[in-house]
Amino acid sequence: MKLRPDQLVLASRSPRRRLLLREVGIDARVIDPNLDDGLIPTPTSIAPDEWVAALAYLKARAGADQLPPNSLVLGADTVVVKAGQIIGQPRDEQHARDIIHALRNTDHEVVTGVAILNADRRFIFSDTAHVIVGDITNESIESYLATGAWRGKAGAYNLAERQEAGWPIEVTGDPTTVMGLPMNRLREIFEFKPIEPI
Repeated sequence: MKLRPDQLVLASRSPRRRLLLREVGIDARVIDPNLDDGLIPTPTSIAPDEWVAALAYLKARAGADQLPPNSLVLGADTVVVKAGQIIGQPRDEQHARDIIHALRNTDHEVVTGVAILNADRRFIFSDTAHVIVGDITNESIESYLATGAWRGKAGAYNLAERQEAGWPIEVTGDPTTVMGLPMNRLREIFEFKPIEPI
């Protein structure tokens, strides 16, 4: 039996995750889990999919602690994995520059963990997509960095925004996993209502 997401609460500060839910007809209530995972040291002894699943659970649990016991809460976390190393959000502009230059003309994985909690069920999973980044000019990178749009983005970029800007980025797997919420997997869990035509 699938969950009905009518009363879903999204424990995330990410506007992109809220937008992905809206695109399938879910206008989720949003709360701040008040959990800064940037302050949690990334362990070297844990697999990336286990790490993001653990962070997603911590966010969902922190959100659920602010709500009535029967609430349906979703937490998520996304990282980039390059050569076995986990890359999260950039600390500052120079760090974002270093990350983008490291990703240019090569490939990487993006792993998103999701945790969904309510009073009697718990779903925790991760999903991985493979990303190939082509050649991006230095001028394009600097122009992007000046916008500040890299802030709060795993790997310092948002897939949809960068593709719209003309960056050569190809994805094998679910593109929404790269954007922070694997909607193909969520369709297996939730009973989505069809979106009414305009």
